[in-house]
Amino acid sequence: MLVLLPPSEGKAAGGSGAPLEPQALSLPGLAGARAAVLEELVELCAGDELKAREVLGLSEGLRGEVAKNAALRSAVARPAGEIYTGVLYDALGLADLPAAARKRADRSLMVFSGLWGAVRVTDRIPSYRCSMGVKLPGLGALGAYWREPMAAVMPEAAGEGLVLDLRSSAYASAWKPKGEVAGRTATVRVLHSQIVDGAEKRSVVSHFNKATKGRLVRDLLVAGAAPATPAELVTALRDLGYVVEAEAPAKPARTWSLDVVVTQIH
Repeated sequence: MLVLLPPSEGKAAGGSGAPLEPQALSLPGLAGARAAVLEELVELCAGDELKAREVLGLSEGLRGEVAKNAALRSAVARPAGEIYTGVLYDALGLADLPAAARKRADRSLMVFSGLWGAVRVTDRIPSYRCSMGVKLPGLGALGAYWREPMAAVMPEAAGEGLVLDLRSSAYASAWKPKGEVAGRTATVRVLHSQIVDGAEKRSVVSHFNKATKGRLVRDLLVAGAAPATPAELVTALRDLGYVVEAEAPAKPARTWSLDVVVTQIH
């Protein structure tokens, strides 16, 4: 099973250790594309701060992120699983997973990134600020920029098993499974169900959506679940106590869409 995750806007900083070693990152087929984004981002942030903040969509309070980006080549690098923070990653709780579940996480979790394309949670990266929605002056919109290089490496990375896609729309734009891979890919939407004036109302709540996805992945890892198909994923999640609604695609080689329905927000 390959699990595709979005990154977090906030990232852990500090610590000690060696700087980035680009050649050591997973998906070596992305090396050229990564180098181009890294070079432009560092150059942008080493220049006019106001321009860099405008391009990156940063407020005055986040001006420190510009200096951080300018120093990416020499900054301390740590495993991506320690760098990414936020609601989804707090709920996932990589640091306190049981040993067997952590090994499964290291093999199966892949985080999409505006700067790196995609990395494994074991890949060592520095803390940075560059979302997939950024449009760099020389490379253009990163979602579009990454499509060609990601299309070249992701089918192999997906292997022959289930692809569980939990990315947000901005990151999903960088790679869309096609053909045979799409047929074994499942995307998950979390819906909050409540009764309003005697009728059921369903809505997506961003914060809770992320937390539920993090818990869902953690539960699969801890349980040692190994669904090979979207249909088996539905069964595995139901066995774990989730309310899941899903229908097989009307045509082959189409992505499955799963709704996880919850009644409590926490």
